Amino acid sequence: MKKNKRIIAQSAEELAEVLGLSPADGLEIEIRSDLNDKIIEVIEDKELTHAQVAKLAHTSRTRVTALVNRNTKEISTDLMLRVLSALGVRAKIQFKMAA
Repeated sequence: MKKNKRIIAQSAEELAEVLGLSPADGLEIEIRSDLNDKIIEVIEDKELTHAQVAKLAHTSRTRVTALVNRNTKEISTDLMLRVLSALGVRAKIQFKMAA
């Protein structure tokens, strides 16, 4: 039986490369992951229920639960930004040039 070689990606850029995705896809992964991190952080800090967040963001509790569980495959970036806004967070995207 052949053993699979383990590959560890240290960044979203490396992950995209390993998966054969474009650099743009890697950037999208990184941005969405950062948005998701912030959503979870704010919900925990404010001790809000999923239902409370859903009401604030005008979405379903099921979608908020998906966000908190990092199951974002069916969640748009627009919704992630809307949830952050409803939680009182202003998102600012800043790009750095690669060295």
